[in-house]
Amino acid sequence: MRALIFMLIATAILWGKSPSSSEKVFVVERENASVAVISGGLVKSHLSGMHNMNHGIIKFDGKDAYLISRDGYVVKFDPKTEKKEAEYKTSKSAIGFVIGDNYVAVANYDDKSVDILTRDLKPIQKIKTGSKNVGIKVYKEYLVFAQMDNDKVTVLKDEHAGKGLPKFKIYKVFKVGKMPFDAMIQGHTYIVGFFLGKGFGVIDLDRMTYREITVTTEGNKPVLKIPHFGFWSIGNDKIFIPAVGDNSVMVYDKAFHFIKNIKTKGLPVFTSLSPDKKYLAVTFSGKDFPTIEIIDTRTLKVIKTFDFPGKVLHLRWSGYDPLLYVSVNDANQVSVINTDKWYLAREIFQVKKPSGIFIYDLDKNSTKRP
Repeated sequence: MRALIFMLIATAILWGKSPSSSEKVFVVERENASVAVISGGLVKSHLSGMHNMNHGIIKFDGKDAYLISRDGYVVKFDPKTEKKEAEYKTSKSAIGFVIGDNYVAVANYDDKSVDILTRDLKPIQKIKTGSKNVGIKVYKEYLVFAQMDNDKVTVLKDEHAGKGLPKFKIYKVFKVGKMPFDAMIQGHTYIVGFFLGKGFGVIDLDRMTYREITVTTEGNKPVLKIPHFGFWSIGNDKIFIPAVGDNSVMVYDKAFHFIKNIKTKGLPVFTSLSPDKKYLAVTFSGKDFPTIEIIDTRTLKVIKTFDFPGKVLHLRWSGYDPLLYVSVNDANQVSVINTDKWYLAREIFQVKKPSGIFIYDLDKNSTKRP
Protein backbone atom coordinates (compact mmCIF):
# COMPACT_ATOMS: atom_id res chain seq x y z
CA MET A 1 0.00 0.00 0.00
CA ARG A 2 2.83 2.40 0.93
CA ALA A 3 4.52 1.64 -2.40
CA LEU A 4 1.30 2.43 -4.26
CA ILE A 5 0.84 5.72 -2.40
CA PHE A 6 4.46 6.68 -3.07
CA MET A 7 4.04 5.94 -6.78
CA LEU A 8 0.89 8.07 -7.01
CA ILE A 9 2.57 10.98 -5.21
CA ALA A 10 5.64 10.70 -7.45
CA THR A 11 3.45 10.68 -10.55
CA ALA A 12 1.51 13.73 -9.35
CA ILE A 13 4.75 15.60 -8.70
CA LEU A 14 6.15 14.61 -12.10
CA TRP A 15 3.16 15.81 -14.06
CA GLY A 16 2.02 18.67 -11.84
CA LYS A 17 -1.44 17.17 -12.36
CA SER A 18 -2.86 14.12 -14.10
CA PRO A 19 -3.28 14.43 -17.88
CA SER A 20 -6.85 15.18 -18.86
CA SER A 21 -9.07 12.16 -19.49
CA SER A 22 -10.69 14.26 -22.23
CA GLU A 23 -7.83 13.59 -24.67
CA LYS A 24 -6.53 10.53 -26.47
CA VAL A 25 -3.16 10.80 -28.18
CA PHE A 26 -2.73 8.75 -31.37
CA VAL A 27 0.91 8.35 -32.48
CA VAL A 28 1.83 6.96 -35.90
CA GLU A 29 4.38 4.13 -35.60
CA ARG A 30 6.16 4.95 -38.83
CA GLU A 31 7.68 1.57 -39.72
CA ASN A 32 5.28 -0.76 -37.95
CA ALA A 33 1.96 -0.37 -39.85
CA SER A 34 0.43 0.65 -36.54
CA VAL A 35 -0.70 3.49 -34.28
CA ALA A 36 0.04 3.77 -30.55
CA VAL A 37 -2.74 5.10 -28.31
CA ILE A 38 -1.75 7.15 -25.26
CA SER A 39 -4.26 7.96 -22.53
CA GLY A 40 -3.54 9.40 -19.11
CA GLY A 41 0.15 9.61 -19.93
CA LEU A 42 0.57 5.90 -20.72
CA VAL A 43 0.41 3.74 -23.85
CA LYS A 44 -2.87 1.86 -23.50
CA SER A 45 -3.04 0.00 -26.82
CA HIS A 46 -1.88 -0.24 -30.44
CA LEU A 47 -3.97 -0.20 -33.62
CA SER A 48 -2.41 -2.72 -35.99
CA GLY A 49 -2.82 -3.47 -39.70
CA MET A 50 -2.80 0.20 -40.75
CA HIS A 51 -0.64 -0.38 -43.86
CA ASN A 52 2.37 1.79 -44.84
CA MET A 53 2.67 4.45 -42.15
CA ASN A 54 5.66 6.33 -43.64
CA HIS A 55 3.36 9.25 -44.33
CA GLY A 56 0.44 8.29 -42.09
CA ILE A 57 -2.09 11.04 -41.34
CA ILE A 58 -5.09 10.88 -38.99
CA LYS A 59 -8.09 13.23 -38.94
CA PHE A 60 -11.15 13.32 -36.70
CA ASP A 61 -14.73 14.41 -37.31
CA GLY A 62 -17.35 13.95 -34.62
CA LYS A 63 -17.30 10.31 -33.54
CA ASP A 64 -15.32 9.24 -36.60
CA ALA A 65 -11.59 8.90 -37.17
CA TYR A 66 -9.91 8.42 -40.56
CA LEU A 67 -6.36 7.44 -41.41
CA ILE A 68 -4.60 7.59 -44.78
CA SER A 69 -1.55 5.45 -45.49
CA ARG A 70 1.28 6.16 -47.91
CA ASP A 71 0.24 3.19 -50.06
CA GLY A 72 -3.24 4.52 -50.77
CA TYR A 73 -5.46 3.03 -48.07
CA VAL A 74 -8.10 5.02 -46.23
CA VAL A 75 -9.06 3.48 -42.90
CA LYS A 76 -12.06 4.46 -40.79
CA PHE A 77 -11.96 3.63 -37.08
CA ASP A 78 -13.78 4.51 -33.88
CA PRO A 79 -11.45 6.69 -31.76
CA LYS A 80 -13.24 5.69 -28.55
CA THR A 81 -13.38 1.90 -28.99
CA GLU A 82 -10.31 1.91 -31.29
CA LYS A 83 -12.00 -0.59 -33.59
CA LYS A 84 -11.42 -0.53 -37.35
CA GLU A 85 -14.76 -0.04 -39.12
CA ALA A 86 -13.86 0.09 -42.82
CA GLU A 87 -11.02 0.51 -45.26
CA TYR A 88 -10.68 1.24 -48.99
CA LYS A 89 -7.64 1.41 -51.29
CA THR A 90 -7.89 4.37 -53.64
CA SER A 91 -4.51 3.97 -55.37
CA LYS A 92 -0.91 2.84 -54.94
CA SER A 93 0.03 6.21 -53.47
CA ALA A 94 -2.17 8.80 -51.77
CA ILE A 95 -0.97 12.02 -50.20
CA GLY A 96 -3.92 13.81 -48.60
CA PHE A 97 -7.62 13.72 -47.80
CA VAL A 98 -10.48 15.81 -46.43
CA ILE A 99 -13.70 14.97 -44.61
CA GLY A 100 -16.95 16.52 -45.83
CA ASP A 101 -20.38 16.33 -44.21
CA ASN A 102 -21.30 13.22 -46.19
CA TYR A 103 -18.12 12.19 -47.99
CA VAL A 104 -14.37 11.65 -47.79
CA ALA A 105 -12.22 12.96 -50.67
CA VAL A 106 -8.73 11.58 -51.35
CA ALA A 107 -5.98 13.17 -53.47
CA ASN A 108 -3.99 10.45 -55.27
CA TYR A 109 -0.48 10.46 -56.72
CA ASP A 110 0.03 7.36 -58.78
CA ASP A 111 -3.20 6.93 -60.72
CA LYS A 112 -3.59 10.71 -61.07
CA SER A 113 -7.09 11.02 -59.70
CA VAL A 114 -9.27 12.24 -56.85
CA ASP A 115 -11.55 9.70 -55.16
CA ILE A 116 -14.89 10.61 -53.57
CA LEU A 117 -16.08 8.08 -50.98
CA THR A 118 -18.99 7.87 -48.58
CA ARG A 119 -18.27 8.39 -44.89
CA ASP A 120 -18.28 4.56 -44.67
CA LEU A 121 -15.67 4.44 -47.46
CA LYS A 122 -17.84 3.18 -50.30
CA PRO A 123 -16.78 4.58 -53.72
CA ILE A 124 -18.91 7.33 -55.28
CA GLN A 125 -16.68 8.98 -57.92
CA LYS A 126 -13.18 8.75 -59.32
CA ILE A 127 -12.16 11.99 -61.04
CA LYS A 128 -9.21 11.57 -63.43
CA THR A 129 -6.90 14.58 -63.67
CA GLY A 130 -3.79 13.38 -65.52
CA SER A 131 -1.68 14.76 -62.67
CA LYS A 132 -0.44 14.02 -59.18
CA ASN A 133 -2.89 15.83 -56.91
CA VAL A 134 -2.15 17.73 -53.70
CA GLY A 135 -3.55 20.36 -51.35
CA ILE A 136 -7.11 19.07 -51.24
CA LYS A 137 -9.53 21.25 -49.20
CA VAL A 138 -13.27 21.73 -48.62
CA TYR A 139 -15.12 25.05 -48.76
CA LYS A 140 -18.92 25.10 -48.58
CA GLU A 141 -20.15 23.03 -51.57
CA TYR A 142 -16.73 23.18 -53.25
CA LEU A 143 -13.80 20.77 -53.31
CA VAL A 144 -10.47 22.40 -54.20
CA PHE A 145 -7.15 20.75 -55.08
CA ALA A 146 -3.93 21.46 -56.96
CA GLN A 147 -2.61 19.52 -59.97
CA MET A 148 1.14 19.31 -59.45
CA ASP A 149 2.00 18.22 -63.00
CA ASN A 150 -0.37 20.59 -64.81
CA ASP A 151 0.21 23.86 -62.87
CA LYS A 152 -3.50 24.14 -62.14
CA VAL A 153 -5.90 24.48 -59.23
CA THR A 154 -9.27 22.81 -59.80
CA VAL A 155 -12.50 23.77 -58.08
CA LEU A 156 -15.23 21.14 -58.10
CA LYS A 157 -18.82 21.92 -57.14
CA ASP A 158 -21.20 19.45 -55.52
CA GLU A 159 -24.34 19.60 -57.64
CA HIS A 160 -26.20 17.56 -55.01
CA ALA A 161 -25.24 19.76 -52.05
CA GLY A 162 -27.78 19.23 -49.27
CA LYS A 163 -29.59 16.58 -51.32
CA GLY A 164 -27.89 13.29 -50.54
CA LEU A 165 -24.61 11.85 -51.74
CA PRO A 166 -22.35 14.32 -53.57
CA LYS A 167 -21.91 14.59 -57.32
CA PHE A 168 -18.92 16.77 -58.18
CA LYS A 169 -18.36 18.55 -61.48
CA ILE A 170 -15.63 20.96 -62.56
CA TYR A 171 -16.68 24.52 -61.66
CA LYS A 172 -13.48 26.50 -62.24
CA VAL A 173 -9.85 25.81 -63.21
CA PHE A 174 -7.07 28.30 -62.43
CA LYS A 175 -3.71 28.34 -64.19
CA VAL A 176 -1.17 28.95 -61.42
CA GLY A 177 2.60 29.00 -60.79
CA LYS A 178 5.05 26.21 -61.56
CA MET A 179 4.54 22.89 -59.78
CA PRO A 180 2.02 23.56 -57.01
CA PHE A 181 2.99 21.23 -54.17
CA ASP A 182 1.00 22.20 -51.07
CA ALA A 183 -1.95 24.31 -50.00
CA MET A 184 -3.85 25.64 -47.01
CA ILE A 185 -7.23 27.28 -46.51
CA GLN A 186 -8.23 30.16 -44.26
CA GLY A 187 -11.89 31.02 -44.38
CA HIS A 188 -12.71 31.61 -48.05
CA THR A 189 -9.03 31.96 -49.04
CA TYR A 190 -7.17 29.04 -50.64
CA ILE A 191 -3.38 29.51 -50.58
CA VAL A 192 -1.19 27.36 -52.84
CA GLY A 193 2.61 27.13 -52.83
CA PHE A 194 4.89 26.42 -55.79
CA PHE A 195 7.90 24.13 -55.73
CA LEU A 196 9.51 26.08 -58.58
CA GLY A 197 8.47 29.57 -57.53
CA LYS A 198 9.37 32.39 -55.13
CA GLY A 199 5.91 32.99 -53.74
CA PHE A 200 2.43 31.55 -53.63
CA GLY A 201 -1.00 31.91 -55.18
CA VAL A 202 -4.17 33.10 -53.45
CA ILE A 203 -7.68 32.17 -54.59
CA ASP A 204 -10.74 33.96 -53.20
CA LEU A 205 -13.34 31.19 -53.24
CA ASP A 206 -16.25 33.58 -52.83
CA ARG A 207 -15.25 35.72 -55.81
CA MET A 208 -13.38 32.94 -57.66
CA THR A 209 -10.42 35.22 -58.36
CA TYR A 210 -6.68 34.48 -58.35
CA ARG A 211 -3.54 36.49 -57.57
CA GLU A 212 0.11 35.75 -56.79
CA ILE A 213 2.19 37.05 -53.88
CA THR A 214 5.98 37.20 -53.84
CA VAL A 215 7.33 36.71 -50.32
CA THR A 216 10.30 38.89 -49.45
CA THR A 217 12.55 39.09 -46.42
CA GLU A 218 15.29 41.49 -45.23
CA GLY A 219 16.27 44.02 -47.88
CA ASN A 220 13.16 43.13 -49.90
CA LYS A 221 14.89 40.00 -51.18
CA PRO A 222 12.55 37.28 -52.46
CA VAL A 223 12.33 34.03 -50.50
CA LEU A 224 13.84 31.28 -52.64
CA LYS A 225 11.28 28.61 -51.76
CA ILE A 226 8.07 28.47 -49.74
CA PRO A 227 8.05 25.45 -47.38
CA HIS A 228 5.08 23.15 -46.94
CA PHE A 229 2.15 24.99 -45.37
CA GLY A 230 1.89 22.29 -42.73
CA PHE A 231 5.14 23.76 -41.39
CA TRP A 232 3.70 27.29 -41.08
CA SER A 233 2.08 28.67 -37.95
CA ILE A 234 -0.54 31.40 -38.14
CA GLY A 235 -1.17 33.41 -34.98
CA ASN A 236 -3.59 36.21 -34.21
CA ASP A 237 -1.46 38.88 -35.89
CA LYS A 238 1.69 37.10 -37.11
CA ILE A 239 2.65 34.33 -39.50
CA PHE A 240 5.69 32.18 -38.73
CA ILE A 241 7.46 30.40 -41.61
CA PRO A 242 10.60 28.25 -41.31
CA ALA A 243 13.28 29.61 -43.64
CA VAL A 244 14.57 27.24 -46.34
CA GLY A 245 18.35 26.94 -46.14
CA ASP A 246 18.79 29.43 -43.29
CA ASN A 247 18.97 29.16 -39.49
CA SER A 248 15.91 31.28 -38.85
CA VAL A 249 12.14 31.48 -38.62
CA MET A 250 10.68 34.26 -40.75
CA VAL A 251 7.95 36.43 -39.22
CA TYR A 252 5.31 38.31 -41.26
CA ASP A 253 2.14 40.20 -40.50
CA LYS A 254 -1.19 39.03 -41.93
CA ALA A 255 -0.62 41.07 -45.11
CA PHE A 256 2.75 39.31 -45.59
CA HIS A 257 4.84 42.35 -44.73
CA PHE A 258 8.16 41.19 -43.34
CA ILE A 259 8.72 41.78 -39.59
CA LYS A 260 11.96 39.97 -38.75
CA ASN A 261 14.01 36.78 -38.85
CA ILE A 262 14.30 34.92 -35.55
CA LYS A 263 17.72 33.27 -35.44
CA THR A 264 17.58 29.58 -34.49
CA LYS A 265 20.05 26.86 -33.57
CA GLY A 266 19.71 24.99 -36.86
CA LEU A 267 17.74 24.68 -40.09
CA PRO A 268 14.06 24.79 -39.05
CA VAL A 269 11.61 22.29 -40.48
CA PHE A 270 8.34 22.52 -38.56
CA THR A 271 6.73 25.26 -36.48
CA SER A 272 3.78 24.74 -34.13
CA LEU A 273 1.90 27.35 -32.10
CA SER A 274 0.62 26.66 -28.61
CA PRO A 275 -3.19 26.77 -28.21
CA ASP A 276 -3.00 30.23 -26.60
CA LYS A 277 -0.65 31.45 -29.41
CA LYS A 278 1.95 32.59 -26.83
CA TYR A 279 4.67 30.11 -27.77
CA LEU A 280 6.06 28.57 -30.94
CA ALA A 281 7.82 25.18 -30.96
CA VAL A 282 10.39 24.66 -33.74
CA THR A 283 11.95 21.40 -34.97
CA PHE A 284 15.12 21.07 -37.06
CA SER A 285 16.87 18.94 -39.69
CA GLY A 286 20.44 17.66 -40.07
CA LYS A 287 22.69 17.64 -37.03
CA ASP A 288 20.03 19.47 -34.99
CA PHE A 289 17.32 16.85 -35.66
CA PRO A 290 17.27 15.91 -31.93
CA THR A 291 16.52 19.49 -30.80
CA ILE A 292 13.45 21.69 -30.41
CA GLU A 293 13.40 25.38 -29.51
CA ILE A 294 10.59 27.36 -27.90
CA ILE A 295 10.01 30.94 -29.10
CA ASP A 296 8.02 33.58 -27.21
CA THR A 297 5.68 35.04 -29.86
CA ARG A 298 5.50 38.40 -28.09
CA THR A 299 9.22 39.07 -27.74
CA LEU A 300 10.13 36.95 -30.81
CA LYS A 301 13.04 35.42 -28.88
CA VAL A 302 14.08 31.83 -28.18
CA ILE A 303 13.38 31.18 -24.50
CA LYS A 304 14.06 27.44 -24.15
CA THR A 305 15.95 24.62 -25.89
CA PHE A 306 15.37 20.88 -25.42
CA ASP A 307 17.63 18.09 -26.70
CA PHE A 308 16.48 14.49 -27.15
CA PRO A 309 18.23 11.14 -27.76
CA GLY A 310 17.17 10.89 -31.40
CA LYS A 311 15.45 12.60 -34.35
CA VAL A 312 12.36 14.65 -33.53
CA LEU A 313 9.82 14.02 -36.30
CA HIS A 314 6.71 15.71 -34.92
CA LEU A 315 5.18 17.42 -31.93
CA ARG A 316 1.73 18.39 -30.72
CA TRP A 317 0.43 20.70 -27.98
CA SER A 318 -2.28 19.39 -25.67
CA GLY A 319 -5.54 21.31 -25.84
CA TYR A 320 -6.32 20.70 -22.16
CA ASP A 321 -3.08 20.33 -20.23
CA PRO A 322 0.16 22.37 -20.14
CA LEU A 323 1.89 19.61 -22.10
CA LEU A 324 3.79 19.30 -25.38
CA TYR A 325 4.11 15.79 -26.89
CA VAL A 326 7.29 15.14 -28.90
CA SER A 327 7.92 12.06 -31.08
CA VAL A 328 11.58 10.97 -30.81
CA ASN A 329 11.86 8.51 -33.66
CA ASP A 330 15.30 6.92 -33.09
CA ALA A 331 14.72 6.40 -29.37
CA ASN A 332 11.31 4.75 -29.82
CA GLN A 333 9.74 7.17 -27.37
CA VAL A 334 7.34 10.07 -26.97
CA SER A 335 8.71 12.75 -24.67
CA VAL A 336 6.32 15.05 -22.80
CA ILE A 337 7.28 18.61 -21.82
CA ASN A 338 5.51 20.52 -19.06
CA THR A 339 4.85 23.94 -20.64
CA ASP A 340 4.05 25.76 -17.38
CA LYS A 341 7.54 25.29 -15.93
CA TRP A 342 9.33 24.14 -19.13
CA TYR A 343 10.78 20.82 -18.02
CA LEU A 344 10.75 17.26 -19.33
CA ALA A 345 7.83 15.69 -17.46
CA ARG A 346 7.77 12.16 -18.87
CA GLU A 347 9.21 9.78 -21.45
CA ILE A 348 6.86 7.16 -22.88
CA PHE A 349 8.81 4.21 -24.26
CA GLN A 350 6.24 1.72 -25.56
CA VAL A 351 6.11 3.39 -28.99
CA LYS A 352 7.94 2.06 -32.06
CA LYS A 353 9.52 4.59 -34.45
CA PRO A 354 6.99 7.36 -33.68
CA SER A 355 6.26 10.17 -36.12
CA GLY A 356 2.91 12.00 -36.49
CA ILE A 357 1.01 12.86 -33.29
CA PHE A 358 -2.76 13.43 -33.43
CA ILE A 359 -4.96 14.30 -30.44
CA TYR A 360 -8.65 13.38 -30.18
CA ASP A 361 -10.86 15.55 -27.97
CA LEU A 362 -13.32 13.17 -26.32
CA ASP A 363 -15.53 15.95 -24.94
CA LYS A 364 -15.68 18.11 -28.06
CA ASN A 365 -16.39 15.13 -30.32
CA SER A 366 -18.92 13.38 -28.09
CA THR A 367 -21.56 13.85 -30.80
CA LYS A 368 -21.44 13.90 -34.59
CA ARG A 369 -21.44 17.33 -36.14
CA PRO A 370 -24.82 18.37 -37.62
